[in-house]
Amino acid sequence: MLRNLKGEIFLILGAISFAFNGVVAKVVLAEGMSPWRLTQARSGGTFVILIIFFLLFNRSALPAKKGEVKWLIAFGLVGVILVQALYFVAISRIYLGTALLIEFTAPIWILLFLRFVLKKQVDKLLWLALALSFSGLIVVAQAWKGLTLDGIGLIAALFDSIALAAYFLLAEKIGKTRSSAAMMVWGFAVGTLVMAIFLPLWDYPTQYLTMQMQLPGILSQFLLPGWVLVLWVIVMGTLVPYLFVIGGLRILSASTASVIGILEPVLASFFAWWLLSEALNNIQLAGAIVVVIGIYLANRAKDRSENV
Repeated sequence: MLRNLKGEIFLILGAISFAFNGVVAKVVLAEGMSPWRLTQARSGGTFVILIIFFLLFNRSALPAKKGEVKWLIAFGLVGVILVQALYFVAISRIYLGTALLIEFTAPIWILLFLRFVLKKQVDKLLWLALALSFSGLIVVAQAWKGLTLDGIGLIAALFDSIALAAYFLLAEKIGKTRSSAAMMVWGFAVGTLVMAIFLPLWDYPTQYLTMQMQLPGILSQFLLPGWVLVLWVIVMGTLVPYLFVIGGLRILSASTASVIGILEPVLASFFAWWLLSEALNNIQLAGAIVVVIGIYLANRAKDRSENV
């Protein structure tokens, strides 16, 4: 009983950390740093910390087998670069909670992939989850008013949900032969390398690291240098929540973890309302609740399909 409670606490703390990280990232993005450069800082900083730890304490976990390399590269490209960058693009243009609601429809894309690409039988809950999630998103977007959400932000969030689905599928495949922590090292290594090729480090906009940035909401009287907020994104918004989630997954079932994971968009919406004054109207809030129910059913359908 106490062991399960410990796992639940780990997952809840992970969800809180990930959710609050969106607020911090949004502050940095609002000051002008591009989503791609913030992704580069997050990936590079996380990789440096992880590689130092592994070289000192667990070097034997790093070498990859020949057949794993292509999957690890794909994991880095999709799971690190695309998932992070598209998320940052989305939250820079639409409400944080809305972006996460769209992103967390990833289980629906996984089930559609299993059904129509791999031709596997999936639970009938999929169709109800699909109907609820996307009808709820239509209400949140208020499509009858000509779409009230920013188009680029909406598209980024939608593609981010697909990238997140691919991330889960790749992680499941790679996780059969490699630990989650080692997978993270490889993913962030690939992400850091690719980003450095396309976005040279000597052109990095370092002015954002020394710039004084105003905190939002009730903290608006405080200023912090950009490097403190970026460091938060790296440590408290990436490393710490990943460790909490991995710790929770070692104790609890994937189905329980997926349900607790739904807390993230809910908490993000609360933090965004509290600190960023991002509030949905009553109709949009009802739509968001419908989306959360759809995501919950999609996770249930995913777990049932995997156990068939």
